[in-house]
Amino acid sequence: MNTPRINDSSLGRLRAKLIFNPGAGAAGESPAQLVNVIREMQACKLIPEAYLVEPGSDLRQVVQDALGQGIRMFVVCGGDGTISAVAGMLAGTHATLGIIPIGTQNNTALSLGIPAAIPAAVAILRAGRRIKVDVGMAACAKDNTPFLEVCSVGLVSDLFPSADDIQHGNLARVGDFLATLVSSPPAEIHLVLDGKQEIRSLGHVVLVSNMPYVGLHYRVGEADSFNDGLLDVLFFADLSKLDLLSYVFQGVGTGGPEDPRIQHYRVRRVDIDTQPAMSVMADGNALGEGPVRIEVRRRALAVMVGSPAPEALPDQGMVPE
Repeated sequence: MNTPRINDSSLGRLRAKLIFNPGAGAAGESPAQLVNVIREMQACKLIPEAYLVEPGSDLRQVVQDALGQGIRMFVVCGGDGTISAVAGMLAGTHATLGIIPIGTQNNTALSLGIPAAIPAAVAILRAGRRIKVDVGMAACAKDNTPFLEVCSVGLVSDLFPSADDIQHGNLARVGDFLATLVSSPPAEIHLVLDGKQEIRSLGHVVLVSNMPYVGLHYRVGEADSFNDGLLDVLFFADLSKLDLLSYVFQGVGTGGPEDPRIQHYRVRRVDIDTQPAMSVMADGNALGEGPVRIEVRRRALAVMVGSPAPEALPDQGMVPE
C-alpha cells in the first residue's frame, strides 16, 4: 500500500531531533532504514537533526541540549526500550514525541496505532494526532524511574536479560534462561492497591502496565489504557512458571479471554513488597530489589499517534520555522 506524502503548503518546515538506534531490530538493516527515514521526514517538511545511539550514549544530555536549542519535536527511531527512555525524559515538558518503530516487538507503537512501515509512521508526525498519554513512575531503592510500557516484579525481571539476548539471536543464553527459570522460588507477595485494598499470596510475578500490550503482543489492558489515568496490575499468583511464561513471552491469550487465575486490578497506585526481595524492572531497566511504589502521572507526555488513539490536542509547542 502506498502512503500519501504530505504536500500541504500550509505546513511550515519543522526542526526535529531524530534519535536513531542502529542496534534495534534486524542486524544490517539500519543504514538503509536511516536513509529512508531522513528522506521521508524531509518530504514531510521535517528538518531532521540526527543522533545515533551508541552503547554508553548520554541520551539525557542529548535531549536537554535539543530542548535548550528550542527543538520541540523528538522522533525516536528504535525499539520499545529507546522509545521509553526518551519518553521519560520528555514527560512534563512542552515537547512532542514521534515514534518510528524498528524494534523487535514494538508494543508501544502497536498500542498507539503507529504502523511498522517507515513512510506511514513518518506521515503520522505531520498528519497524525497529538495526544497526551500517561506515564508510569516506579519508586524503588530511592530512585524514581518513569516508564511507558510496563514495570515487572519477580521472575519476569530476572529472565528478561537472557530472554532479550535470545530474542536478538544470542542462543548461547538459553542455558542462563533455563537455569534462572528452574532455580527461581516463589515469594510472599504483598500488594496495597490505592492505599486501601491489600492482597497477599505466594507468586512469581506482578506486572504493572501503562500500555495495552506487553511481551509478545500480550494484551493486558483496554485500548485506551495509555491515557485513562489508571495502571493495569496483573498478579500471576496461581499460575505455574510454564503457564506464566506462555502468557508473558509467547503472547498466549492475545485477543482472547483472560485466564481466570490471573488477578487483575486497575489502580492509580500500587505498593508491592515481597519476602524474599524480588527484582524490579521498568521497561527493561533493572531498578534493584525490594519494595516498590508504582503510580501513574496523568497525561504527562505529548505524542503523535495513529488512528486508534483518541482525543487529539492542539499543535502546542511545535513551532514551524
